[in-house]
Amino acid sequence: MGLWGCQQQADPLLPNVDTATSHTVKKEATIVVPDSVRGKWKAVRIAVLDKSAAKATIYTVPIGGRITLPHSTMTIVVDAFLPAFVIEGSTMTSSGNALKNPGAKVRITENGAVIFNAWLFSRYPTTHAFMHPRYAFTLMDGVPATL
Repeated sequence: MGLWGCQQQADPLLPNVDTATSHTVKKEATIVVPDSVRGKWKAVRIAVLDKSAAKATIYTVPIGGRITLPHSTMTIVVDAFLPAFVIEGSTMTSSGNALKNPGAKVRITENGAVIFNAWLFSRYPTTHAFMHPRYAFTLMDGVPATL
């Protein structure tokens, strides 16, 4: 009489994965606004192209503020502005206060849901370009604070 049982064998097609090191956590980038830049800019100007109407409108959005696009459920929030955007390791900062590489960290929501959360660059508008069926967004420049 034979004994029947279930014997589990390793599947030769599956790779051997070290679970202790198989998942690396991406370090979150930080934004550092240098003292030479902080308080020198009060807003950014963002061009919004309504593709269906073939009309562009430029909106001034305060840094740390938001606007709602007319006749839509979309809002634009400007989290930060760096006039001379550079990346140093995992830090995004500005190399100075001159408009050398202007970048704005923006969040765009539609019906309350975030649909874009990244940087817009005025000199490189296609970098990280946001694709939306109706609208296109371009950072124009920063608006200096009046002292």
